Amino acid sequence: MFEQFDQSTLLWGLLFGSFGLAYFTYGRKERAVVPLACGIALMVVPCVPFFIAHKLLMATVGGVFMVTPYFLRF
Repeated sequence: MFEQFDQSTLLWGLLFGSFGLAYFTYGRKERAVVPLACGIALMVVPCVPFFIAHKLLMATVGGVFMVTPYFLRF
């Protein structure tokens, strides 16, 4: 049912988690909602395989969350 962790899953999780921490810190410091929410999503969703089990879907969702603060500025 769930894929096991392998090297690519861990590296995607590390990449998205790093960007998530940066967005979260920036959003908290600047009181910006969109980077804060995207940061939380990037730290939680791709790193937990219960939410997203497929690698391609995880990369797509992570990429969307990474570019969202660039296009949505509130």
